[in-house]
Amino acid sequence: MDDLLQEFIAETRETLEAIAGEIVAWEAQPADRARLDAIFRFVHTVKGSCGFLDLPRLGRLSHAAEDVLAAVRDGTRVPDTALVNAVLAIIDRIGELVEAIDAGVPLDDSREDMLVAALAEDAQPVAAQTTATTGRTTARSVRLNVDLLDRMMSGMSEMVLARNELARRLRDGVAHPAVDAALERLSLTVADMRETVTRTRMQKIDALFSALPRMVRDTAAELGKAVNLVIEGADVELDREMIELMRDPLAHIIRNAVDHGIEAPADRAVAGKPQTGRLVVSARQSGNQILIEIADDGRGIDTARLVAKARQLGLYGDAELAAMTEAAQLNLIFDAGLSSRDTVTAISGRGVGMDVVRANIEHIGGRIVLTNLPGKGLRIVIHVPLTLSILSTIIVGVGAQRFALPRQAIEEIVRVRSDQVRIDTIGDAATVAVRGRRMPLVSLGTLLRIDDAPPTNLVIVSTREGDYALGVDAVLDTEELVVKPASSAVMATRIYAGMTLPDSGLPMLLLDGSGIAAVAGLNFVALAVADDAAAVVEEPGTQALLFDDL
Repeated sequence: MDDLLQEFIAETRETLEAIAGEIVAWEAQPADRARLDAIFRFVHTVKGSCGFLDLPRLGRLSHAAEDVLAAVRDGTRVPDTALVNAVLAIIDRIGELVEAIDAGVPLDDSREDMLVAALAEDAQPVAAQTTATTGRTTARSVRLNVDLLDRMMSGMSEMVLARNELARRLRDGVAHPAVDAALERLSLTVADMRETVTRTRMQKIDALFSALPRMVRDTAAELGKAVNLVIEGADVELDREMIELMRDPLAHIIRNAVDHGIEAPADRAVAGKPQTGRLVVSARQSGNQILIEIADDGRGIDTARLVAKARQLGLYGDAELAAMTEAAQLNLIFDAGLSSRDTVTAISGRGVGMDVVRANIEHIGGRIVLTNLPGKGLRIVIHVPLTLSILSTIIVGVGAQRFALPRQAIEEIVRVRSDQVRIDTIGDAATVAVRGRRMPLVSLGTLLRIDDAPPTNLVIVSTREGDYALGVDAVLDTEELVVKPASSAVMATRIYAGMTLPDSGLPMLLLDGSGIAAVAGLNFVALAVADDAAAVVEEPGTQALLFDDL
């Protein structure tokens, strides 16, 4: 019985969020018979299981919801807002009871009579004609323990490291064509297995998006707004761990869009907009990254108000604020304690959140980009890697040392030419002009006390504070590497994000772009550059690299 109960709990958990989203979508399209049938099947299944497992409270709630949904299917009830609210409340309570059963704790039942009674209020028979649609098909699947998937990926990572070590030893020894051929086959097999294991961990991003319709509906109702949510790309797949880590940042951004961005119906009418706001959430794959875009047609961000708030709070001086570009002013939204709202609501406006959102996204190797259209809306694009375990990197050299940099942190790589690149010193800081803009310059050799020679290549690194040029002696290769934690002493320097073992077999440290900027004490105040581009990006096939998917 315990196994059956755990199976019931697991299946119910998996379905609850998706069903809440289906109910909201069904409210918007009551003629969608397929959605109504899916909701009905869920509560019917819960009711049937409760009888066998002796869960009378769950059985009563699910039975009441089933009766109402059956009436809707028969055309004797209209799925109005009151009915949908009542069904959603039942779904919420089912979730609470399931969690209480799993935890083995009692849950007060005083609200359940009210929930059941709400289903019967204002029932009016109507003759509604529903349109049958093609039912959704479910792919064959098997439930796996999450720990098992994690162990599989860990074992696969160890195989990659062992393969790299074997390749190094064979290169250093006497050539054996037969052994080399066997290694090549092994490499192909390991690559195929790694891809297969990675795919095993993948989930459709719908698992992340499924909670959004309910969230948008409830938030808009609380604020007296009307919002139409459009979800695109729900079939895109992302690592299960990434999906879990993205839940809180995405939820905060969505609530901000409904609260801060989309105006009240009366304000939208004055602005010449439809009274119902539009919020589009989409996902697509670009190279080894997933791009999640959140775009609304609201008021956008008032950067002038942000600047005024930053001045009022003393976060920046007048000279710093005056020198900021429009992009830098927009990024003030990520400063802790800074909000464009003068009033605090239960949903937002406390100045706590967007700084945490960006920190959480960057913690998983992602980045967040804003595009502001004052009066027309805001577009937020989140770039996250497909998986956390194996990272796509660029290998750079300083003196005899080699280091790895995550590709998603790199905008471009520029080869230095003495007659075309002007490096200046402002105080104790070096700067370089790249494509008509001046940015701070950090010599990696000087920072690490390896080599004081002028760098021959500039890696343009993007961080939350701004972009800077990292000077290195050489750009050597691109590799997909297994990332492992480095020692606490190494991590304490804030320059490194971990360690890897590439094909060379020699341990190599993974650089932390944001940490380097902090340790170097970079000042990202924008500087105007009068002269034209001071650096040249070479064509493919040279030492310059451009990444269109970053």
